[in-house]
Amino acid sequence: MESGKSSANVTHRSLRFELTDRDVEAVRRITESTGFFSRAEIDVAVELAIDRRQKGASSDYHFIVADAAGRAVAYASFGRIACTTASFDLYWLVVEKQAQGAGWGRKLLAEAEEQVRKLGGNRVYVETSNRAQYAPTRAFYERCDYRIEAILPDFYAPGDDKVVYIKLLD
Repeated sequence: MESGKSSANVTHRSLRFELTDRDVEAVRRITESTGFFSRAEIDVAVELAIDRRQKGASSDYHFIVADAAGRAVAYASFGRIACTTASFDLYWLVVEKQAQGAGWGRKLLAEAEEQVRKLGGNRVYVETSNRAQYAPTRAFYERCDYRIEAILPDFYAPGDDKVVYIKLLD
C-alpha cells in the first residue's frame, strides 16, 4: 500500500445515493481537505447538500456519496441544466485528500454518468479552472473521455480561465 493512503480506501467500499444529516458536514470536511477550494466555494458545496437533504427527491441536486469503512470519503453532485432536454452539469466531484489515488474519482464519475443516463440525459458538462493547480483535475477528465468545449478567459479572476468540458453519453 502506498504511504499516506488509508487502508479504509481499499476495504469496505460502497456508494450511497441519498444524504444523511452527517453527510452535510462530510461534504464540508471532504471539500476542505483538498486545499483547492475557497471558503465561498466550500459554502456552495454545502448549500447544495443542504438543499438535497431538505428537499429530497424534489431537489435539483443529485448526490452520490462514497463510503470507506463506514465513513464518507468522496462525493459527486450533479443535476439537469435548466431549459435543456438532456444536458446535465457535474457540479462537484471531490475526493478527500487522504483517499485520493484509490479510484474513488473514476468510480463516482462512472456512477454519475450512469445516473444521468437513467434520468434521460445524454450530455455531461464539467467546469473547472485553468490554473496550474487544476492540471491534474483537467487531465483526469480528459482521461475519462471528456473534451474541452470552451475556455472562457479571465472568468473566475484575471488569469483564471474557466474550462468547460463535455462528454456525450452513449
